[in-house]
Amino acid sequence: MQRVIGRWFRLSGAAAATLAALAFIMGSAMNVAAAAEQMVGAPVPWGIGLQEAGGQLKERIHEFNDLVLWIIIAITIFVFILLAMVVVKFNAKANPVPSKTSHHTGLEIAWTVIPVLILVVIAIPSFRLVYYEDRAREADLTVNVQGRQWYWHYEYPDQGGLAFDSRPIPNEEINLAAGQLRALSVDEPLVVPVGANVRVITTGQDVIHSFFVPSLGVQKYTIPGRALETWFRADREGIFYGQCNQICGTNHSFMPIAVRAVPRAEFQAWVEDAKKRLASADAPAAVAEAPAGTTLQIAEARR
Repeated sequence: MQRVIGRWFRLSGAAAATLAALAFIMGSAMNVAAAAEQMVGAPVPWGIGLQEAGGQLKERIHEFNDLVLWIIIAITIFVFILLAMVVVKFNAKANPVPSKTSHHTGLEIAWTVIPVLILVVIAIPSFRLVYYEDRAREADLTVNVQGRQWYWHYEYPDQGGLAFDSRPIPNEEINLAAGQLRALSVDEPLVVPVGANVRVITTGQDVIHSFFVPSLGVQKYTIPGRALETWFRADREGIFYGQCNQICGTNHSFMPIAVRAVPRAEFQAWVEDAKKRLASADAPAAVAEAPAGTTLQIAEARR
């Protein structure tokens, strides 16, 4: 009787622990969903998947990711079934005299051809995605992005050469009530119109950086002496956050990116205001032309 009671208590405890774990997971999932609604284009606590798509590029990345995921799931299930068959059917008890078969032409052809076909199925949409991301088609706007130690420099050649620096807001100055995010918010975000195809030309001033905004599906290295092209389009209003994802020095982790997508009319109003408010931002041109040994000194002096 005592054994039965003890077993019942153990089962009850296990069931309670399982229910508590499920409740925690469901609660975490709900919190993640709520956070995702509040922070468009930003990482969320306990997030395990790709960030929510903010434009066409990211939607295609999601589609490719889902394709590869289902292929991985199918392969995993297939391998698990094979392992189970081996354990059950070909153990020492079931086969006291092991088979001495060393070759099987059909199997050898199968395990060569099938992986090749799987790679082809993955490669075709992969190449399509790479070429789709490569160049802007009928760009509505061009933005020059220059990575610097350790901030970003943006220029709008289509808007009268408007140029400015984008620097991180120190953590001690972050205003959470205003919607600013620690280690992600900047003093001057890159502003673009909603629905516009934005051509991005990247280059570097000192070392290799990487312009990476996950929710917009854009990532491109900024390499000194080279100009690389990519593009993105924000299909809804909001702020989309990113970071430099190429280790570039001491303050690599403090190079956030913020892209603010606004209606076209608001964008034009911002351009006119920025031309006046950020007129002094033309000064960094002297930094770019300065000798390599003085670049960092000038950049530090400007702070």
